Amino acid sequence: MRLKVVTIAMAATLAALPVQAAAPEFRGADPLGSMPRIDAPIALMLDVGSGRVLFSRDPHRRFVPASITKIMTSYVAFDLISKGKLLLDQRIPIRPETFRKWRNVGSTMFLPAEAQPTVAELIEGIVTVSANDACVVLAEGATGSVPAFTALMNQAADELGMRDSHFNTPNGWMDEGQTYVTAADLATLSGALMTRFPDLYRRFYGHSQMTWNGITQPNHNPLYGHTEGADGVKTGFTNEAGYGFVGSAQRNGRRLVMVLGGYDRPIDRTNQSRAFIEWGFAAWEAKPIYRKGSALGSAAVQGGEARQVSLVAPHDLSVTMPKGAASKYRLSVRYKGPLKAPIRKGETVASLLVRVPGEPVHVLPLAAGEDVARGGVLARLRNGAMGLVGL
Repeated sequence: MRLKVVTIAMAATLAALPVQAAAPEFRGADPLGSMPRIDAPIALMLDVGSGRVLFSRDPHRRFVPASITKIMTSYVAFDLISKGKLLLDQRIPIRPETFRKWRNVGSTMFLPAEAQPTVAELIEGIVTVSANDACVVLAEGATGSVPAFTALMNQAADELGMRDSHFNTPNGWMDEGQTYVTAADLATLSGALMTRFPDLYRRFYGHSQMTWNGITQPNHNPLYGHTEGADGVKTGFTNEAGYGFVGSAQRNGRRLVMVLGGYDRPIDRTNQSRAFIEWGFAAWEAKPIYRKGSALGSAAVQGGEARQVSLVAPHDLSVTMPKGAASKYRLSVRYKGPLKAPIRKGETVASLLVRVPGEPVHVLPLAAGEDVARGGVLARLRNGAMGLVGL
């Protein structure tokens, strides 16, 4: 059956939607005039709750991410853990050839040749101290080889719609440009990391230092200890890539993600990233639409035990506006239907479209509210009969 796009007008099905009274307008001085200086050739700031881009400079330009690659490494690890294919207390031995190749190469966890670290310890090393050795040990232990793991990284990128990114290594070590990303893709990845695996994100991200095997190392995230609510995400540096940073902070339920790439000096990355994210909180405000778990409607399902699945907000959803501005907006739900069973609870299956006058359409994810198993023969016959009579 050919898939089609189904659009449901929210005004007709969700009468309780809050609608602002007027088109965007500023009261007093333009709050965006306080925008700080940003010298990075690549820069992006995104409000995760609304999907609104607050600032953008060359967001689709491909660049070498260096250790920022490790955001995808942790994303794949979190996904495997959530599916039960990888266990946090699972111990992974280090291959002799891996030890020889990655001993003391760049940022490291200083894994001894005889060590058998747990998956949790490896992820902590990757996230907190950017351990190159831990990335390779985890990749080999999880999938058998680095190429098998990077295949999962690229599969995840494709599923997330990261059209301008490719991963050739799990740690971002120099590979003659075979690994590349864009700011837009990194913002998408980081938002998915936080919203799809919130418990694992809270467990492993946001740590200012790590002690393992008697060695204490700091996290070089420039926001930690300086920016309220900072809890991520990853710095990166090689001579090939320059100094880059994906940073995030959350305040009062509002989360911002920023991507900065191509700095020549780490001090500029540090100072400007701190000023940038403060501007994002000070100059903009979020107007809530739906809380996490709110049901927005339902979508038709083909070949399942149920004929419909509820569509819910996977996290708090909001509209972001310049502080002091008011806006009228319209909402609609879009999905390619009917959806095909099986469907997993929490799986992204639809989009919420937010239309604000004079702006591009903002697209937010909607998730399945429950599991829908593949239907047996009787269920398929029942659903087919009901479909013929229009039920």
